[in-house]
Amino acid sequence: MKTVPLMMILAAVIAQPAGAQTEKDYSGQGYAFFAPGVTSPDGSGFVHYGAGAEGLVYKGLSAGAEIGYAHPWRGFREGLGVFSADGGYFFRDARSASTKIVPFVNGGYTLLFRSGSESGFNIGGGVISWFNERVGLRLEVRDHVFSDGGRFAHLVGFRIGLAFR
Repeated sequence: MKTVPLMMILAAVIAQPAGAQTEKDYSGQGYAFFAPGVTSPDGSGFVHYGAGAEGLVYKGLSAGAEIGYAHPWRGFREGLGVFSADGGYFFRDARSASTKIVPFVNGGYTLLFRSGSESGFNIGGGVISWFNERVGLRLEVRDHVFSDGGRFAHLVGFRIGLAFR
């Protein structure tokens, strides 16, 4: 009879440290976004949407890629495919599930494609606000830059999206 209460106490003592280890560390995340924006130098509006993923490679450094579609507000069929391969830096511990607000910067190579292709680069930054351990709100500003006949053309968008891990 005395062994049952003793076993219950022993089980509770053993389970206590295990409960403290429920926080998970993540090595990457995915995201999907919608981004209204403006082009430069002509100032016309566009919308860009897509999805991507990034993995943490060392401390706050990350590497990732994304694919999307950008088109003028009134011309869905006039759009372009957009591919980016990026590096980034997270200013807070993006691996820990306990970190709620994570600011970041990123940049890298961009390829626009339709019947032909155009290479450029992108630079951006933003913040991820994690609602819970797996889903967060991703807010970002991203500028895709290309050479347009000797001058630079920009696609600047404000991204609103969901991050998930």
